[in-house]
Amino acid sequence: MVVEILSAVVIAGGAWLASSLRVVKQYERGLVFRFGRVRSKVREPGLAVLMPFADRIQKVNMQIVTMPIPAQDGITRDNVTVRVDAVVYFKVIDPVVAAVNVQDYRSAVGQVAQTSLRSIIGKSDLDDLLSNRERLNEGLELMIDSPALDWGIHIDRVEIKDVALPEAMKRSMSRQAEAERERRARVISADGELQASHKLAQAAATMADTPSALQLRLLETVVQVSSEKNSTLVLPFPVELLRFLDAQTPKPAPPPEQQAAEPKPEVNGHATPSPRSPGDAVLPAD
Repeated sequence: MVVEILSAVVIAGGAWLASSLRVVKQYERGLVFRFGRVRSKVREPGLAVLMPFADRIQKVNMQIVTMPIPAQDGITRDNVTVRVDAVVYFKVIDPVVAAVNVQDYRSAVGQVAQTSLRSIIGKSDLDDLLSNRERLNEGLELMIDSPALDWGIHIDRVEIKDVALPEAMKRSMSRQAEAERERRARVISADGELQASHKLAQAAATMADTPSALQLRLLETVVQVSSEKNSTLVLPFPVELLRFLDAQTPKPAPPPEQQAAEPKPEVNGHATPSPRSPGDAVLPAD
């Protein structure tokens, strides 16, 4: 009989001890509810001793929670239909407030994030959604963090992941980007032609002052063409070089027939006889 009583006492003591001991993990905080009222003291990580049949512990995760926001359809300020999805990073900073003031803080944060995302879509232009996401992320974070502070939640950051556009808008933007690249290419080509024309004008002025520079340029062109091992060599012959050679070549004397046909110069109103050669015949005068 004594052994049975001792065994019953040990079993009852073990059951009481098991019901009064809880383990709180490092990333958790324990809230103790005694007869339905929350205790102000939060149980830190480790072994927590409770009052059997009176205390109930609720563990709150203090880690950063990553919550994806479902894609939301909206119309931007410039009347473009888009589909935007995002992700929210938040954590609990006050476990008592998070457990008492809101029924399910995860669901509450998710609903606020969805409505805030639709609101930010309607207030923004398409260019802002595509190129100015940092400012939109800051505005979205502020919109979600304002009500979350009353729930003991801190919004760490909000990131817009993707912006889905209609196919017609994608084709229009692609044509616009192609036209812009074509415009830049034409402007760059025209600028290059303008600079080349200025350089050619300077080179022409220099060659006009120094005719030998044209010959050197001609020889350099011949060297460049001959280095390509072509079977046919086309050599341009400048007109200026022909004029230079023509000016340096002495002209031959005209034939006697041309000299006889030339008019005689007059001296004091009388024609000057042309000189006769030794073989010319002299006819007697009447």
